[in-house]
Amino acid sequence: MANFWANVTIEIETAKGTPQTISAISKADPGVVTYVGADPANGDVYTLDVKGMTELHDRAFAIEGVNAGANTFTTEDTSDYHTFVSGTFTPITMGVSMTNVQDVNASGGEPEFADITTVHDQIRRRVPTVVSPFSIQFGCIFDAGDAAMIELGKASRAITTRVVKILFSDGAFMVGNAYVSAAGVPTGSAQDVVKTNVSLEFQGLPTVYGA
Repeated sequence: MANFWANVTIEIETAKGTPQTISAISKADPGVVTYVGADPANGDVYTLDVKGMTELHDRAFAIEGVNAGANTFTTEDTSDYHTFVSGTFTPITMGVSMTNVQDVNASGGEPEFADITTVHDQIRRRVPTVVSPFSIQFGCIFDAGDAAMIELGKASRAITTRVVKILFSDGAFMVGNAYVSAAGVPTGSAQDVVKTNVSLEFQGLPTVYGA
C-alpha cells in the first residue's frame, strides 16, 4: 500500500529523561533488552548509549514488547551485531510538532570502498566499508515563532542532537537521532512564499516501523 506526503506528523524532541541502565542485549530477532529501574511503555521513544553492540549506539527507537516482570523490552534484529558490553537507554519527550514543512528530500547511504586489488588481478577489486550518513532536508514555510522551529534552532546553535519522528497516516513511522542545521534564515524567490531550510544528519540508521 502506498503512502503519501499528506496527513504526516513530524514530531521533535523537547526533553530527555534520566538514563536507565541496561544490563544485557541479546543477539536475537528481535533483540531483547534487559533494563534496571522504572518500566517503559510500549510506543515510548528512546535513544541508546551502548558499548560493544556499536550498531545500536546513539540511535533512536520506539519501545516494543515490554515485559515488566522480566524487566525487558525488544528492539530490532541484533543476531549479527557485535556483543553488548554496557549501556543505558534514555526516554525522550516528543513535545512539539512541525506544521510548516512543504518539501522533503533524503540522501545518504552511498558506500565507500577499500581497494583490495593485488598484482595477480586483471580487474580492480573493491569491497564496501562504511556508508555516508543519512540525512533529510526539509523546506519549510518561514515562521520565526513556530515552536518546533524554535526547538530546532536551539539544537542547531548548541550543536546537539534531537530525535525526530515522522508518522504517516497509516501508522507507519520512522524515528532517528540527528544533528540539526536550522539557522532560521528566510529564503525563496519573487512573489513566492518565504521559506527556510532545516537539515538533519542522523547518527547511525534511522529506525522504520510498519503500520
